[in-house]
Amino acid sequence: MAYIEPSEFVTKMVDAGEQKVYMSTKDTLIRAFMAGAILGLAAIFAITVATKTGSPILGACLFPVGFIMLYLMKFDLLTGVFTLVPLALLDKRPGVTFGGVMRNWGLVFLGNFGGAMTTAFLMSFILTYGYSADGGAIAAKVASIGEARTVGYQEHGLSGWITIFFRGMLCNWMVSMGVVGAMISTSAGAKMAAMWMPVMLFFFMGFEHSIVNMFLFPFSMIMGGDFTVYDYLVWNEIPTVLGNLAGGLLLVGLPLYFTHVKTSPSRKIA
Repeated sequence: MAYIEPSEFVTKMVDAGEQKVYMSTKDTLIRAFMAGAILGLAAIFAITVATKTGSPILGACLFPVGFIMLYLMKFDLLTGVFTLVPLALLDKRPGVTFGGVMRNWGLVFLGNFGGAMTTAFLMSFILTYGYSADGGAIAAKVASIGEARTVGYQEHGLSGWITIFFRGMLCNWMVSMGVVGAMISTSAGAKMAAMWMPVMLFFFMGFEHSIVNMFLFPFSMIMGGDFTVYDYLVWNEIPTVLGNLAGGLLLVGLPLYFTHVKTSPSRKIA
């Protein structure tokens, strides 16, 4: 399995960030839509496995299949562009501006949300036979998750909000390691292995991923979760997005860039 040195794949990270800034609106939206849809399907797959087998670790082990599929197809998640695109601005790539970074983030957010919502509708329709029957154990499980991870945080006030933020940071620390992992080899097998490890960790630990939540919480509300859109936005999505941004950029993008692209001269020992 061909391994690429960090100095090479971090340069590839900057190149990827530059390419995403220049990508057309159509392509950005389509790739983001498909990423959100696939990740939503992977989330309900993992929850279904965990519920039916009684083994959360098995669900977590299988969840990365969605992440792997979407990245092999070069679809884009907001969590990934949070890490990659600012590096092109930092590296002063020609034509890359702050406005261009914001445009990319905004389009990817919209695409991811549209894809996740589409999967939420399709899966809720399937489980309830067109909303004519009870969704069963899966629906009940997802509804309880939605309540616990909105009003459950709200009960703790500011400490709950900060907890979501930190869980979002730790999530995109791991997810972005998966994004980078896809660049460390030219072998598809090695790419999959490198992506699988950190993504499994984040899912099992219950960290907060903004795109998974774009699917999970609307789906939970459809399935009877007792919380509001306001609860979802204020007590989950907003702090999760901010935490994802901080984690991906501060814990992955910038450390790799400053030590493998902007490498300091070696020490001289007398």
